[in-house]
Amino acid sequence: MAPRPPLPLPGQGPGGRSEMAAAAAARRRAAAFLFSSAVRHRSSQSTAAQEGLVAKTSLTSPPWPEVKLPDPAEEAKYHAEVVQKVNNMIAAGQYGRLFAVVHFASKQWKITSEDLIMMDNVLEAECGDRIRMEKVLLVGADDFTLIGRPLLGKELVRVEATVIEKTESWPKINMRFWKRHNYQRKKIITNPQTVLRINTIEIFPCLS
Repeated sequence: MAPRPPLPLPGQGPGGRSEMAAAAAARRRAAAFLFSSAVRHRSSQSTAAQEGLVAKTSLTSPPWPEVKLPDPAEEAKYHAEVVQKVNNMIAAGQYGRLFAVVHFASKQWKITSEDLIMMDNVLEAECGDRIRMEKVLLVGADDFTLIGRPLLGKELVRVEATVIEKTESWPKINMRFWKRHNYQRKKIITNPQTVLRINTIEIFPCLS
């Protein structure tokens, strides 16, 4: 009786080598996946540790104290209280003597009641005419100041003035001379001037 041939070991039969290669490739892929996930976890932990450990410098912690912004609700409430208080003072007339800064004839003038201002300019208004200065930049009192951005409203402040004089400036002599050439020229220069008297500075309780 002939001996029985030995049974093939795993991986030695037909197609066994391909199965072993596939299993080895699967193991390598699993190991690579585990390694990459471990590396990512470690890198995230190191990044978190680096973010927690920040060097103390003038940029991360400046030497000046921290500025705390006011609460918008409290700020709006305080603004309303101040506006109401100023309106009450204006309505009662308890603001004392007013002064104003106006823009007139390409210049800014700080004025108060009964002031005289003289400008090197010609106005179309005649002597005795009453005019209104509409470009008011600022109005101040004893306890408050109203500042325009850039101008105050016409319904809030009214500044009036009267033209009291239209004259000329003191004459200036312009002399040109060329020696040994018998050349001599003289020119007298005068500029028109207008004098205004500030009559009234009035404000009205219409702040908002």
